[in-house]
Amino acid sequence: MLELEKELWNSGYKNIACIDEVGRGCLAGDVVACAIILPINLLIEGVKDSKKLTPKKRENLYEIIYKNATAVGIGSVDSKTIDSINIKNSTITAMEKAIEGLKDREGKHVVPDFVLIDAEKLTIDIPQMSIIKGDEKCHGIAAASIVAKVHRDRRCEREWSHKYPEYGFEKHKGYGTKAHIEAIKKYGPCAIHRESFLKNIICIKK
Repeated sequence: MLELEKELWNSGYKNIACIDEVGRGCLAGDVVACAIILPINLLIEGVKDSKKLTPKKRENLYEIIYKNATAVGIGSVDSKTIDSINIKNSTITAMEKAIEGLKDREGKHVVPDFVLIDAEKLTIDIPQMSIIKGDEKCHGIAAASIVAKVHRDRRCEREWSHKYPEYGFEKHKGYGTKAHIEAIKKYGPCAIHRESFLKNIICIKK
């Protein structure tokens, strides 16, 4: 899975940031993006699209990735902004925030010299490549998908589930499961629900 990165390394690029997001299809909570720069030629065994990993495996890989990464950045956009500017623009914003937030283990800001992105095109002054199904084709993007997924899942479990216990965010992570939809119909939307995603579920009074 290092073929794309190797081509760029061989072309002289050193700090290649790989980016992916999670939470795009959720009914609630932030969309979260991760930008990650890994050392040249590092291949972490077991890294693949986060959706194909068990929660325990993701957690283990998350720690390994963080330990070995040259730099990591997290960007998020909340539900109100998603309702305001739509999910696509929010995803792009989260990805750009993740790039801006790239820091090494000493907390120093790191500027990438190339960016590999899962599916999107960003408004940045850095050379970039958009890759369809990037988390299946690019090792760095797969690593970013794992970090983004674990980061967001932890917010669901440790933050949102405690603030809004009746919705069960620790179980469904904001996705539109049967139990989640039933909770929305029973209690109405809470502060982190994306109202623009609920139009076919409930009638929201303005």
